[in-house]
Amino acid sequence: MSNRPLAAAGRLVPLLRAGLIAGIVIAAAAYPLVALTGLGAKATAHAVEHKTKLLTTALPAETSYLYAPDGKTVLTMFYEEYRQYTKLSDMSPNIQQAIVAAEDSRFYQHHGVDPKGVARAFVSNARSNGVSQGASTLTMQYVRMALRDSATTPKEVQEATQQTSLRKVKEMRMALDLEKEMSKEQIMERYLNSAYFGHRAYGIYAASEIFFSKTPKDLTPVEAATLAGLVKSPSEYDPADSDQKEATGRRNYVLDRMSQLGYLSPDSAAAAKSEPIRLKLTNPPNDCAAVPDKYNSWGFACDYLKNWWSAQPAFGENRLERMDKLRRGGYRIVLSIDPKIQEAAEKNVGAKEGTGSPFANGIVVAEPGTGRVKAMAVNRTYSLDLSENPQSSNPEAGPKVKANYPNTVAPLLGGGDLPGYQAGSTFKMFPMLAALDSGMTLSTSFNAPYRYKSAVYDGWAPSNASGAMTGQQTMWSGFGKSVNTYFVWLEERVGADRAVRLAEQLGLRWRTDVDREQASPTKVKKWGAFTLGVSDATPLEMANAYAAVAADGRYCEAIPVSAIMNRDGTPATSVTPGGLHREVAKPRCRQVVSADAARAATDAARCPTGDTPARGGCGGWSTADSVRGTVGRPVAGKTGTTDSTRSAWFVAYTPELAAASFISDPDNPFNAVGDGQSQIPIAAVAETLRDGLKGQPTRQFTPPSDAIVG
Repeated sequence: MSNRPLAAAGRLVPLLRAGLIAGIVIAAAAYPLVALTGLGAKATAHAVEHKTKLLTTALPAETSYLYAPDGKTVLTMFYEEYRQYTKLSDMSPNIQQAIVAAEDSRFYQHHGVDPKGVARAFVSNARSNGVSQGASTLTMQYVRMALRDSATTPKEVQEATQQTSLRKVKEMRMALDLEKEMSKEQIMERYLNSAYFGHRAYGIYAASEIFFSKTPKDLTPVEAATLAGLVKSPSEYDPADSDQKEATGRRNYVLDRMSQLGYLSPDSAAAAKSEPIRLKLTNPPNDCAAVPDKYNSWGFACDYLKNWWSAQPAFGENRLERMDKLRRGGYRIVLSIDPKIQEAAEKNVGAKEGTGSPFANGIVVAEPGTGRVKAMAVNRTYSLDLSENPQSSNPEAGPKVKANYPNTVAPLLGGGDLPGYQAGSTFKMFPMLAALDSGMTLSTSFNAPYRYKSAVYDGWAPSNASGAMTGQQTMWSGFGKSVNTYFVWLEERVGADRAVRLAEQLGLRWRTDVDREQASPTKVKKWGAFTLGVSDATPLEMANAYAAVAADGRYCEAIPVSAIMNRDGTPATSVTPGGLHREVAKPRCRQVVSADAARAATDAARCPTGDTPARGGCGGWSTADSVRGTVGRPVAGKTGTTDSTRSAWFVAYTPELAAASFISDPDNPFNAVGDGQSQIPIAAVAETLRDGLKGQPTRQFTPPSDAIVG
């Protein structure tokens, strides 16, 4: 055998030590393909200089955490790569020593590229006439991982990981440059937070938790050697396999190297090698379906959070970018759900129907003045497992289509892509608010007939639910008794277009083709049936719209969080059109109607609930007169049912909370719930407000002015 490769290898060492350019040239010589292409240090330097600078600031992807309102209880996580960045000071010296022993014993002696390693690779590659052995130091490995993690296109991922001589030379150059910019400790920290250890464990925090259910600070030499041994080949040396022979052999190799490098005494290494690998495996939760059973109903709020996040420009240009940020950005997110109110909501929805009914009974509670969602509950189990669900009640659905009960992850409460449910007379709030805001008074009177033929709406002739509603009505009595003909007449006076646009300003969106057509500029003025609630809406929308009335006409966008923190602990912000930085989790509010108009609407809305308005009379009876007695404090609201009672609603509010509840079949809107079920949403809202506000001081509504009373 010729000794020429060995002689050449001996000449490489002093050349590499001579400096950066020599290192790159020798690297090219070590990889024949590069030499043949004429690649030199000068061309490589220009190609990688910019990326090297970026690596000093680039951080690997990190898991985002979703917390309960206490900011401590983890509800779930969001990640593609399970990782939590950990400072070197929070890692045991054992893992630092073990990774050096396993991957790069001369890490603290070289300057990014190890001359001896290159010499060994040169000998091996010369013999094989190819690239059979690398010479990757920890620094070079980190460069490769950082380029992969910071890649934004498939091409960049390929360039960072492909097994070519060109990549290796660039890697060497960047490693040499990087060590001029970063200390060994900084590189070690970045490396240990980037390395993949198998079982979806990216970085040492995840590896410590997944394999040993502990933090990196508490790793023993045996555990550290086991984890360090995984980096070379996570699947081959997986200690979670039933046969731990390969994992044990690799661990023992690392322990021997730790002893040879002086990190462990020979006796300590021998004792450690005699120990079996003892794992305590943990499976970290991921996404909303992994919310603990104790908080199962919170899964619907978690799902709403994801849909809300995907619409926030602060996290990216489009839905894909935003969801990538959620799974890789290392955010700490605190849900706005109030545990006391959520518990009340869970107890009070579905009390009669249970989870085994095709009729969904759900409730959403929002906070006036902030828009924060305080509760989301429905008589369903949040689960991806639909195997035990019966066939859908929709006759047009195929025989293999499952129903939405008892298990579902569908956004039945709003915030997703489902259109919602016809909300009936709860929509009468919108023309009443529009009328009051336009200058009409609460005393506006009309002798409402049983049936009213509208000249404005081309002869459309709606009727009342009962003949007892016939007669002279004001806004108080018309709203309290839900007199259809009074509100069709009122909508004519203020204009259907004004009522519809006001509903839009209060957060309603039109999701069906029919609703979008009716709300269009060419049709909206003739949408007389709008006041009767023929449009689909979600309980999330309705709770938040009514919350704006409770907040004196100040509408706040619905928001599912109380805080969002970046990975560095600072609040997540967005930039306003005016260039100001605004915290993403802060309420976003605007005045939609005058405070006096909202207070007047509230005064009329006290009539349906059996409450006593401050300024007028309700006409002797109402549609939900038991609510005031149940809630035990001032309360305003409105009932709503659709034709044949296919769905039933109740939306109500106090000065502190607004709640909307419905009952309907989400799979088949023609499956009528029946008149007997219309009391279910009324009870759900009244009892949830009562229980959620228990122990809080009673607040009063502000009465409207004399001018708007009339």
